Amino acid sequence: MNAAKASDKEENKMNELFYGIFSSGSQNISVGNFLICIAAALLCGLIYAAADLRSGRVKYSFSAALALLPAAVCTVIMMVNGNVGTGIAVAGAFSLVRFRSAPGTAREILMIFLAMAAGLICGTGYLAFALLFTLIMAACCLIAGVAEERFMRSRRACKSLSITIPEDLDYTGVFSDIFERYTSSAELTKVKTTNMGSMFKLSYDIRLKDLSAEKEMIDMLRTRNGNLEISVSNMETEPAEL
Repeated sequence: MNAAKASDKEENKMNELFYGIFSSGSQNISVGNFLICIAAALLCGLIYAAADLRSGRVKYSFSAALALLPAAVCTVIMMVNGNVGTGIAVAGAFSLVRFRSAPGTAREILMIFLAMAAGLICGTGYLAFALLFTLIMAACCLIAGVAEERFMRSRRACKSLSITIPEDLDYTGVFSDIFERYTSSAELTKVKTTNMGSMFKLSYDIRLKDLSAEKEMIDMLRTRNGNLEISVSNMETEPAEL
């Protein structure tokens, strides 16, 4: 019997960890509770800033803003605690700030919303939930960053190739053996006459097997097209950012 009571007490203590510190219904916030909430919000912000810095595309001003944004949102939410109308007005003010700022990438917008969400949770007093939410989201951001890095490495192998050939050279399959050796895929996407019709300009989308062999492939192509113009550029595969 005593063991059951002890188990119930331990379960109640665990549940109390996730209770809001403002659950008593009082509208007055003590200085101690205020400082605890701000400290938790700053901790959440620092976690997001660390995850952002770990991504490699460092913008220190943006990371600093991420570190402080949850604390600012937390303070505002604590000040309007219990007032629904004021809370809606604050949400509208935040949306105005967003749409008056310069557009950022989808990732930056996501990080801003995550930081704001952590600040909202801290402002309502659910500090353990705020930290749990932040840790989960930061871990997801790190995993997404690793996946993006691998995708970028794969995308660097995708190239747009432009080759100029004389008009007497049949471009159908003329470079097939070279492409088979150096690329995993090669597609002729465009044929254009140039230099008053005396030359053809061929455009290919290719995927290199080995990035270090790019120059060797170009040298092989030069011997085949009579040392005319050849250009290689990164393929445009990324859509416009939000």
